[in-house]
Amino acid sequence: MSKSLVNPNASFGTVAVFMTAISTILGAILFLRFGYAVANVGLSGVIAIIVIGHLITIPTALAVAEIATNQRVLGGGAYYIISRSFGLNIGGAIGLALYFSQAISVAFYVIAFSEAFEPLIAYLDLGLNPAIVKKVLALSAMAILTVIVILRGSNMGMKALYFVVALLLLSIAFFLLGNPISDNIEVSLNKTVENPDSFFYVFTIIFPAFTGMAAGLGLSGDLKNPKKSIPQGTLLATLVGMIIYLLVAFKLVGSATPEMMSADQLIMSKIAIWGPIIPIGLAAAAISSAIGSILVAPRTLQAIGYDDILPAKNLNNWFAKGEPKDNEPVNSTILTIVIAFFFIAIGDINFVAQIISMFFMVTYGAICLISFLEHFAADPSYRPTFKQNRWYYSLLGALLSFWLMFKMNWPYALLSVLIMGAIYLIVTKYRSTKEGLGKLFKGVVFQLSRQIQIFVQRANKEDQEYNWRPFIICVSEDSFKRQSAFDLLRWISHKHGFGTYIHFIKGYLNRETYRESQQVLDRLIKIAEGSESRVYLDTIISPSYTSAIAQVIQLSGISGKGNNLILFEFSRSQPETLKHAIDNYSLFEATGFDVCILNTSEKGFGFHLEIHVWITESDFHNANLMILLAYIISGHPDWKNGVIKIFAMFPEEQIEKQREKLHELIQTGRLPISHGNINFLHTAKNQSMREMIMDKSRDADLTIAGFSPRKINDNSEDIVSYDEMGNMLFVNTFQNKKIE
Repeated sequence: MSKSLVNPNASFGTVAVFMTAISTILGAILFLRFGYAVANVGLSGVIAIIVIGHLITIPTALAVAEIATNQRVLGGGAYYIISRSFGLNIGGAIGLALYFSQAISVAFYVIAFSEAFEPLIAYLDLGLNPAIVKKVLALSAMAILTVIVILRGSNMGMKALYFVVALLLLSIAFFLLGNPISDNIEVSLNKTVENPDSFFYVFTIIFPAFTGMAAGLGLSGDLKNPKKSIPQGTLLATLVGMIIYLLVAFKLVGSATPEMMSADQLIMSKIAIWGPIIPIGLAAAAISSAIGSILVAPRTLQAIGYDDILPAKNLNNWFAKGEPKDNEPVNSTILTIVIAFFFIAIGDINFVAQIISMFFMVTYGAICLISFLEHFAADPSYRPTFKQNRWYYSLLGALLSFWLMFKMNWPYALLSVLIMGAIYLIVTKYRSTKEGLGKLFKGVVFQLSRQIQIFVQRANKEDQEYNWRPFIICVSEDSFKRQSAFDLLRWISHKHGFGTYIHFIKGYLNRETYRESQQVLDRLIKIAEGSESRVYLDTIISPSYTSAIAQVIQLSGISGKGNNLILFEFSRSQPETLKHAIDNYSLFEATGFDVCILNTSEKGFGFHLEIHVWITESDFHNANLMILLAYIISGHPDWKNGVIKIFAMFPEEQIEKQREKLHELIQTGRLPISHGNINFLHTAKNQSMREMIMDKSRDADLTIAGFSPRKINDNSEDIVSYDEMGNMLFVNTFQNKKIE
């Protein structure tokens, strides 16, 4: 036994795709339920059903033609397309639902086949309940079909298909050439029976007629040239089917009254030039559709087994096996037959039709969505040779499919979604890989990001004075020694800002340093994944820290708005690294950057309970930025129990005035700082600010203070010497920030 998705002796072509599709499109619904539809929704309603149905099937057919000419479609048809685009987990969930709908379709068409014998049953008058006779006929027909398919496979099925399609087209021709039942037929667009069924209920019953479009796609593994046969056969069958349905609708309205059509499900036999041809055509249509479904469904299951979607590996292998000669999926066919027999035993054709409609809607919607996303992602590798499709066709098909599901029967739609969700969870539990999904959606996210950045860049920029938010960047060579700078960056960029963390590698760009940078970046990404950060990570290779800074501050910024704040970090035990900030300060002034310097200690950020903000007369211009940063940091979940305390140091005569200003700022700015946490201290001649900070904020988890670049240039002690303190953030703003 072989495990493959391709028939090594594949010989089918466009005609096989067309025959399989058209035999299902012009199937049992046409003969059994089309008169019922016209009777309940009128000619205008039926035209609307045909149009709406084809607003789904035509975009799907175009999407199928497009996707099929971009990639090699192996066995599995629609499942193969979905799984190779959305990934095997989602593809498996939809594929299993698709398989069951295809398998149930076999039962649907065999039940319809038994309905063709209604006139004969009535004529023979066997004295038995006609429903029991029909069920026996259906089970017998299924048994014969089982023997044919298992013994002779797809080749025998296809030969039979040619014969029944010819018979099917002949019966439709006889009907179209027939005469009206009565001379008093009133042709009307909206005439219906009294108390008609609702439009969407009728649509649900009729929609399986349009699902044959995907039947030919299921033969993909048996096609000699799928890229040619699938688009041509699918599109031709869809268009021919739509034309015939419109012709039949007009013929019915002009040949019988709504009451006649509602009372007799085989009303077409009374219109045709030779009545018996209609039950014969129905039988041919039903059996041809059943053959098409019984050929397609096992190939879908075979492909699912091939991809190891099912939890048990032995089960996957059993379904994936094909005959060595032609890869005929005998094992998958056996299960399909069992499912068909079960639903034939139920025998309710309307119930079966509704189940089929739901699962096919999901499948069609998924195919259209794939096409739309591929268009939107603009992946250079997506180069279909079929060019007639447009992204808005696919979007329309996808939206209509999912909307109509819930309009048709929302409990069934919800049940279908829940079933597929459950299948997805089971598949995901046993399959950790998500190939395909990432590739498709990464392209979509890339396009969204690109468009947003262009929009942001071109939009009129609001005055940053009023709408300031931090676009912060950090350049560090100590990424794997200390995590404090990265933590601060992820807190600031969690909700209100955007953070970029860049690891500095000293040297010149060459093959070795580039390889090192990629390894470092991979390592950073793995570390960041554990913290659930929203920080963009990168590396930079440069001969000096100054040149690296000069390059970094000229970056346009991943956010599309440009960066406005730079963060430096140094360890209290290695204060010499503070020179990175001091020596390059002229660059920050030239480019208008706010500057933050993080003084890290062994205590780190403690328990994330208290943030102390120190405001003095000498750096009052930094106050608003310090308060804003404290507010932004406290909004991170790590600080959910934290409080902000403000310590304001002013000469004694200014305290009352500054108290009013600060209280008003907190109130009008709607900042979560209670007045009890605002402490005013008057400056003492015998105590420096550093000493007061160490006295009051010794146990703070983060202390924020302002600084003047010129002062630290002369004396860095005001930033460096804070023994026994936790981490401290020193802030200098290029331009005063308003809090309103």
